[in-house]
Amino acid sequence: MRYLPLTDADRREMLSVIGAKSVDELFRDVPASARLAAKVGGLPDHQGELEVERAFQGFAAKNLSPASTPFFIGAGAYRHHVPATVDYMIQRGEFLTSYTPYQPEITQGTLQYLFEFQTQVTLLTGMDVANASMYDGSTGTAEAVLMANRITRRHKALISGGLHPQYRSVIETTAKWEGFTAALSKTDAEGLEDLIAAVDRDTSCVVVQNPSFFGHIRDFTKLAAACHAAGALLIVVVTEVVSLGLLMPPGEMGADIVVCEGQSIGNGLGFGGPYVGLFATRDKYMRQMPGRLVGETVDADGKRGFVLTLSTREQHIRREKATSNICTNAGLCALAFTVHLTLLGEAGFARLAELNHAKASQLADKLAAVPGVKLLNDSFFNEFTVKLPKPAAEVVEALAAKRILGGLPVSRLIPNDPSVENLLLLAATETATDAGMDPLVAALKEVL
Repeated sequence: MRYLPLTDADRREMLSVIGAKSVDELFRDVPASARLAAKVGGLPDHQGELEVERAFQGFAAKNLSPASTPFFIGAGAYRHHVPATVDYMIQRGEFLTSYTPYQPEITQGTLQYLFEFQTQVTLLTGMDVANASMYDGSTGTAEAVLMANRITRRHKALISGGLHPQYRSVIETTAKWEGFTAALSKTDAEGLEDLIAAVDRDTSCVVVQNPSFFGHIRDFTKLAAACHAAGALLIVVVTEVVSLGLLMPPGEMGADIVVCEGQSIGNGLGFGGPYVGLFATRDKYMRQMPGRLVGETVDADGKRGFVLTLSTREQHIRREKATSNICTNAGLCALAFTVHLTLLGEAGFARLAELNHAKASQLADKLAAVPGVKLLNDSFFNEFTVKLPKPAAEVVEALAAKRILGGLPVSRLIPNDPSVENLLLLAATETATDAGMDPLVAALKEVL
């Protein structure tokens, strides 16, 4: 909070009302042995606003900023250009002060943009129906597994080795407390994984990612057929939603549930959040879908209107029978997504995807010419993996010392696995330039 308006008189009045003589008296139940006798870490006494601002600006200056530094980090969170119009629109008072539509019939504006958001998600994913968003892609993926378990009445989820490690971890945690089995496949850095033989009559679902965590692009049509033959569902995860501007939609591959991280559209990196999860499925599974669903209708006068058709908020009545304990949605982030995608339009979104792939291809070509660097991908969108002749973590630190954010060492997200120690994951979006790529290439030649 930037400004605390309490005066000494305010504090005295508040203490008088509650019957306390001082602020310290409020902590009298805390044993003296548990209280600090000295200041923490040599922190200074209170300072003026200007002094505090200067101090924190000094801390911030130590960071490497994506805006002023060659930046090639992705791994599920991508730097894209967000038009100024997006921030202008979502900061209008009508939008910014709105939250969960507890009384949906009087929040027609909120319901309308959520309806538009759902429509955009179904078009992107090639699915029949989408909800009003989830908190993010990872929790949405865990919810998809729970949904598949309910539909199939089975309790074993087969998890691809190409799924983002953090998404895998969220599923594992959910499995521990929800009582199902998460069968984790081996890390698939080469993009050669074939899960068809592993699908059996106990499998509730198979969870795959496209492009994979390592950047590989796959067609899961045959896997979808194998899942359906065994009575299982196919869940396709997309962590880079811009890829859907070029790649075959998961729905056309036969996916039953599609989960995406929508951060790339309308939302900045934000130190990891808040983000926005996209969730879509087939019509026949709609009532098992978590989250809210906004529908279009007409009022008593025959005018177009919107209504909250399905809502997990029913959980406060249905309790254990509720489809999810996700009781709200990433509303403002979903609005930013909708505004940005509307500004792009269908042709603009496809063009954005083309630019991303072109930039990544340019970077891959440059890096492949560096001695000791081996590209692992036969195909990719805007992210790919290279194998280095030495540990990638060491290389990334050396690049950072040169003020270059040169990708993510895979070992950071998959620790204690010698097979990934030398793997480096790099992303290049439309924001990448020659002025950033060339210093990266030059620096790599020096540190390898």
